[in-house]
Amino acid sequence: MRPVRPALLALVFFALLGTAAGVTLALRGKSDEPPPVATAPAPKAAPAPAKENVSSLRASQVGAKACGECHEDQHAGWSKDWHARALSPATPGFVVGDYTPGTHFKGDSSEAWMRRDGDHHFMRTKGADGQLSEFPVRWVVGGKRMQDPVTVLSDGRWQVLPVYFHVTGQGEWVDYSETKQGALTPDHPFFWTNFRRGAQHACLDCHVTGLDARYDRATHTWSTRFTDAGVGCESCHGPGAKHADTQDPQDIIQPGKLPAERGFAVCAQCHGPRRPLFPILDGEHRFQPGQRYEDFYQPIVLFVGTERSGDYFTDGRPSTSSFEYQALIQSRCHTQGGATCLTCHTAPHDPQAPNELHLPEKPSATVSAGSATCQQCHADLFAAGSRHTRHRAREAQDCVACHMPPVVSGVLDKFADHALDVPAPQNTARHGIPNACNACHTKETPEAMTKALAKGWPQAAKRQERRLRLADAFDEKTASTARPALEAVLADTHEVPSLRGAAARLLAQRHKGEAVTALHTALKGTQDSRLRLDLIESLGLAGGGKDASEDLAALLRDDSTWVRQASALTLASLGDARGVSALEQLASGPETSSLVQPHILLAQLAVRRKDLATAAREYERALDLQPYNVDALIRLADIYVVQGNVKQGQERLAEALRFDPQSRPARQRLSMLKQGR
Repeated sequence: MRPVRPALLALVFFALLGTAAGVTLALRGKSDEPPPVATAPAPKAAPAPAKENVSSLRASQVGAKACGECHEDQHAGWSKDWHARALSPATPGFVVGDYTPGTHFKGDSSEAWMRRDGDHHFMRTKGADGQLSEFPVRWVVGGKRMQDPVTVLSDGRWQVLPVYFHVTGQGEWVDYSETKQGALTPDHPFFWTNFRRGAQHACLDCHVTGLDARYDRATHTWSTRFTDAGVGCESCHGPGAKHADTQDPQDIIQPGKLPAERGFAVCAQCHGPRRPLFPILDGEHRFQPGQRYEDFYQPIVLFVGTERSGDYFTDGRPSTSSFEYQALIQSRCHTQGGATCLTCHTAPHDPQAPNELHLPEKPSATVSAGSATCQQCHADLFAAGSRHTRHRAREAQDCVACHMPPVVSGVLDKFADHALDVPAPQNTARHGIPNACNACHTKETPEAMTKALAKGWPQAAKRQERRLRLADAFDEKTASTARPALEAVLADTHEVPSLRGAAARLLAQRHKGEAVTALHTALKGTQDSRLRLDLIESLGLAGGGKDASEDLAALLRDDSTWVRQASALTLASLGDARGVSALEQLASGPETSSLVQPHILLAQLAVRRKDLATAAREYERALDLQPYNVDALIRLADIYVVQGNVKQGQERLAEALRFDPQSRPARQRLSMLKQGR
């Protein structure tokens, strides 16, 4: 084998140094099936785990069946609830999709044939090699509105198959990913066989109880274990082994008896996409009921990393379903009234109205269950009746019609807006945001609805100002004139931290150094850990770390691990010794050594001083924690190549492509290494 060319080594080393600085509907019915094809290989049976290999979390759980031995009524109620069916085995009692042999779906880039053989279900579609294969459906996710089929591949990956069954529509198969991402080929990250469509990465954390998912880097295989399929008792009540032994009520969590924010966190852990502090494969640092949400998660609001999310209206309200937490925390019902999920919704095992709403004490033919829950806080508005609603139609007497309109998108369904605000038709005209008035008055213009609102509810103008300012601040179409609105949102101490944090990120992105003063002022003026994190990261993005270095150094002692980590990362990236020392403490401390970012930056700092052995060790540690970190795999490959270990470098690049087949840096490096032989 020829040695790697010097020019290639130089290129790689310079790269190293740089790192330190509408749904497609199914065409249903029978069709001619394709010629017979090979069946996908069956997954290898995972070896039974050794007792010491069970995580401490799972060891402290007993499972829903054991809970039912004492709590028969609650267990019976839960077993009929959709929480219990968040994940189910693909057996006839749980599968709702049409698997009649010959059932066919064809989208723009995907195609599938479904069939059933006895109690077994199958989907034939293109696999990772682009060839048709038949995949057994092992599990199904959900089934209330949409049901996603899951297969298990030979390496232990649980992959969500390409088309889902839309239950609440006309019984259609749909390809939701194709609609959102465009044409999907096997090298696209969202093609169904790839990591981003893996259930271990995207689904199981919320769809099972007691998840223990692991990846073996040496064999490239996954193992997946859990206490219960579905959202079981211990997802909401915490580990039950001690309570099962003592039967003492103090040894189990009752969400309704927790302080409001901690009870809210029990639901919030899954009812809103979030950024976890610890990597998803770290079963020892998983949120447990009774703990604080912000000690484990940051809600994803307007941004996914540094990229703008497509799941929000431009006034900061979620536009996509399953973001209920992000919506509710920005409502006055929550900020002023203290409303949480449990204000309106029951536990999954209690008697309930549809959608797990509280049953009204005195059911009314004219008041929905949703409106009845509003009455507990707004009795005066109920008493006012049509003097408040200004409408005669029965549907318009329902609170949710105006304050929770069905403008939030699911797959083919619409859902209630949990931001619980007043309509703002002006934002429809200026920013294309739907409003409750035009949701019913479809033939009227937003301008006409604005006039009607001003006449009927003149006091609503003050509430509308907030949404108008947020939309003016956040909309990319008004970015050139948005700076005053962004600064006003950030400076408003009455605005919710999540939206102030979004304003901070946009200021940093759009105005860089000019934003530093406003960001620094806000950092000195807040005690909220979530907002502090957004501000610290925004200061880093805007290049304002040095200006705030003394304040950041003080935050190295903050109660929040998020804040301490962000402060250390920002200071260390500036070469501040205080930040480096804090990073080393985080990377070695027993409660924080599982954080990924300290290891990544320590590796980058080691590259700066040409200590490649330390850099490789820190990258390897980061990858033990987060094996799917493609950037770390690529940088580690660079180090091995510079050290002369080309084979190990190639292995890391190949691993990067397993997790992201579209990674251009990995492809380019691998190609160069092959040419350099």
